[in-house]
Amino acid sequence: MKTLNSERGGRLARSARRRVVHAGVCAAALAALVGTTATAASAEAPAPPPAVQVDVPAGVTAGVAVFDRQTGAFTEQLNTAGQFRSASVVKLLIALDVLWNRTPDSLPAADRSRIDSMLRGSDDAAASTFWANNGGGAIIDRMIPRLGLTDTARPPSTHPGFWGYTALSARDTVKIYRYLLDSAPAAVRDYMLGNLRQSTRCATDGYDQHFGIAGSFNRPWAVKQGWSGFSSGGCTAPAAAAAKEPAGTVAKEPQAGAKAGSGTRSPAGADAVDLARPALHTTGVVGAGDRSIVVVYTLHPTGTSYGKAYTDVGRLTRSLNVPGASRPAGTWIGTWGSGVRVRTQTTTTSGALTTLPAGVEVLVGCQKRGQQVSAPPYVNDWWAYLPQYGGYMTNIYLSVPENQVPGVPVC
Repeated sequence: MKTLNSERGGRLARSARRRVVHAGVCAAALAALVGTTATAASAEAPAPPPAVQVDVPAGVTAGVAVFDRQTGAFTEQLNTAGQFRSASVVKLLIALDVLWNRTPDSLPAADRSRIDSMLRGSDDAAASTFWANNGGGAIIDRMIPRLGLTDTARPPSTHPGFWGYTALSARDTVKIYRYLLDSAPAAVRDYMLGNLRQSTRCATDGYDQHFGIAGSFNRPWAVKQGWSGFSSGGCTAPAAAAAKEPAGTVAKEPQAGAKAGSGTRSPAGADAVDLARPALHTTGVVGAGDRSIVVVYTLHPTGTSYGKAYTDVGRLTRSLNVPGASRPAGTWIGTWGSGVRVRTQTTTTSGALTTLPAGVEVLVGCQKRGQQVSAPPYVNDWWAYLPQYGGYMTNIYLSVPENQVPGVPVC
């Protein structure tokens, strides 16, 4: 029997009482979600059903828009004009500025490589290079009239070099995707969307970026995510940075080219954008023919962990009416602990595919018996298959009281 310190990251000792609390919270949350859905369905039965009500978790501030390109209408709108700091979503504008009146094939090899990494792995260094070389806030000033944006603004005057502080709204982000899909030159459209379709699970900074759209819907999808204000994002696959971030590091806000745009006042309202609360955003296109554009901006209470925000954004996104979307089969279950690994097989000696963000909710497809794992006071030989990761995690870190999860089929 193995204590599996590597699975616990040295911090996973839990009392039986805490385990029960975790399970109770998970069950209550699931029951509340099911109950809300059932109540809404019953109330809508006599009349044609309206769009699904956006499920915004408690304490979360959200800006949401879902646009159906087939009908030319929005199916979801919530606080669509609200300005949020963009985090890495602004990389869409940075890339479009580089490609304006140019083809991807005409780019220097180094610039093309930077765009690939910036759009697939959300590479901050690549964004910082373009920001410094192409005028900083002037990039945003150029893109506003080009795309007809109304709520977008360069970073506030106090932080001119922080590209992640660019203000964006849900409705402006829909405009960005509509331009990319319907108006951009075909070569630019195919190049950028091709990169977004190849979004890596682990971003270059070691954050798991397959939340929201990427976790809620089956492919085809193309996504550009954003996160800011978290100190750790799990995801320690070999392709991701192996070193831990220093405590207190704020991701997605590098101060590259700090003098770019200095001395120029930000447009009205930009200085009032919330720069403090943790931000987590999911944006992109979903479905055959890129039918739906989905944009979800969120701010979370101070101190919210990445796993909690990841889970909340997932629940919000799954509540949306997204025409053309296909939803993955399985059961969403909360996890507990830190440093929990997803492995290729049901043993602790098999290869590690990645590490889960602490406390994140995962989609379980089935379960099977494997190596017995011990995390006192628990012992369990059942393992859950996570289809979105293509691997297994020990059931010991699922927030359910039973070793074998009820209702989940055997693999």
